[in-house]
Amino acid sequence: MSASKLDAVYRSILITKFFTKGWGKPENLRRLFEFRKVVSDREECLKLIDRDYPVTITKEQNLSDCKLLEGYFLSPLEKFLPGIVPEVAQKAHFQALLPMHWQEKGYNPVCLHLAGTGDHFFWRRRNLMVKPLLKEAGIGGIILENPFYGLRKPTDQVRSSLHNVSDIFVMGGCLILESLVLFHWCERNGLGPLGVTGLSMGGHMASLAATNWPKPLVLVPCLSWSTASAVFLQGVMSHSINWDLLEDQYLSDGAYREKLSKMVTIIDEAFLAGKKFAQTYSKSMDKNTQTTAQENKTSVNSVKCNMTEKELDITYKESSHTKLDAPNGIDVSKNLVLNNEVPKNAIRTDLFQQIEKLNEELKRLLEEGKISRVLYEKLVSNDKFELNPEEIENINRLNEENIKEIIMKCKIDTLKIDSSKAQLQTAETNTSSNGTIQKNISTDVILQKNPSIEDKATTVHIQKTVNTPSDKEVKSKPEKKSWNVSDLTSDFWVHLPFLRSSGKKIDISKIHWRDREALQFMRGIMDECTHLSNFSVPYDTSLIIAVCAKHDAYVPREDVGRLEEIWPGAEVRYVDAGHVSAYILHQSLFRSCIKEAFERSKKKWKDGKHIN
Repeated sequence: MSASKLDAVYRSILITKFFTKGWGKPENLRRLFEFRKVVSDREECLKLIDRDYPVTITKEQNLSDCKLLEGYFLSPLEKFLPGIVPEVAQKAHFQALLPMHWQEKGYNPVCLHLAGTGDHFFWRRRNLMVKPLLKEAGIGGIILENPFYGLRKPTDQVRSSLHNVSDIFVMGGCLILESLVLFHWCERNGLGPLGVTGLSMGGHMASLAATNWPKPLVLVPCLSWSTASAVFLQGVMSHSINWDLLEDQYLSDGAYREKLSKMVTIIDEAFLAGKKFAQTYSKSMDKNTQTTAQENKTSVNSVKCNMTEKELDITYKESSHTKLDAPNGIDVSKNLVLNNEVPKNAIRTDLFQQIEKLNEELKRLLEEGKISRVLYEKLVSNDKFELNPEEIENINRLNEENIKEIIMKCKIDTLKIDSSKAQLQTAETNTSSNGTIQKNISTDVILQKNPSIEDKATTVHIQKTVNTPSDKEVKSKPEKKSWNVSDLTSDFWVHLPFLRSSGKKIDISKIHWRDREALQFMRGIMDECTHLSNFSVPYDTSLIIAVCAKHDAYVPREDVGRLEEIWPGAEVRYVDAGHVSAYILHQSLFRSCIKEAFERSKKKWKDGKHIN
């Protein structure tokens, strides 16, 4: 489904930035990864929280239509991971609204409401969800303040801008254990059945919390999905992250690369690649077979169809932004067949024809003496090769437009810098009227043929110059940023390393995420700590009703595991809206799903025992 433009516009006008100080301490991440293995096991996690865990009630007030309670308790995470929770966030504040009189004797439903991104204090959830549910269905509500939000926000934190990536995992660990504390508190006070819900980030935190309760629990996650990795790497929130800062820290600190990266795994990569290949390939086969049969019901055409099917490009693509050149290729990142109609007499794809045409042009240039035999063999080879400065000049002297296509089919894989022999010198870029870019280069570039890339970039000529700036020019110009490995891993047609301006933000929508080690690490740690398949399955999945937005640009659902597969028996409902519009317009739907899930629980369970 198409992503909501409103989501993108809304996110673009917000000034909130995430992870402004980087990843966080490597030691803290290591401790969180290890602790995740404990809290992801229901039996082990339950041992951490006593049934009589101390809770302090600071306020009790009878209102006109309900009873209001306020209280706090020490976050259990601070007990098990001392020093990892900021001091101001160690005290978990909550507010409870209960009916003055329950509608049915022995039926005292209470739902825990967790906060979404930016939902500080209690008033928003109290007025939009808890009070209406109390009035409409007699369902009590508990509102828990998130760590790093409201009363628990560090003084140097601006709004919802978490300083470190590790903070999101601290928040999740706190909420999982704190939810168990509140569930035990409810049972001690005769409240139940119990449920948990939340919107956006709150919905995902609710899902994590529900995995560790050993009894039937209503769960209604709204506008969330199976992992947080897609939110920060693919959704519109990815543009609010300083990826250059994260990458620089990752590459400069060996602790991340050598130790932490080995502790995390990317959950969906291999599984979904194989699954989507099978699904899309099967669908394309059926479609092509039906089309051919309708045109001509003969065995000859059937053979032709099978020949064409074998030539489909079924290479797995990580990002939906990279399309296949072949018109009949399958973009498995979107689970769609890009073109179901195969030309009748097509034996070769356009991609192969283009490669042959380019090779013919290169051969012609060789015969005319415009390129050397060595350069020719490099350009037609499928192996890595080096272009020395003379060969770069040779290429730039060519007037043939076809040579541009050859360069666009090449991708910078790495750049070898030998400090003892060569030193990269950067001068002011001068762009002439014919589009030739002049640049000082004193190193070799290693190129790799990549015929599957999208041929849409601006054509670039590389011309070697030997201009040496004067002393006055050197003094008057600001010092250029030194090179680092992060400048060398992006695609050739998006970020030429020697043309990339210092401080330019990475556009992760235009690169393969696996080409950047730091982004791969981000997805790995997000999956490690937030992917639902890493946690226990809730006690009764039939009490789960998830509500998702079809056009959600904040929480993409492509390339990640489906809730129905991770939790068999769970129900997923969709609203025809984006993330922002669903939040504004469909609050009543979220409440109706909560009421329906509690009705299911009422009919199926009583005092934790199944009703026959």
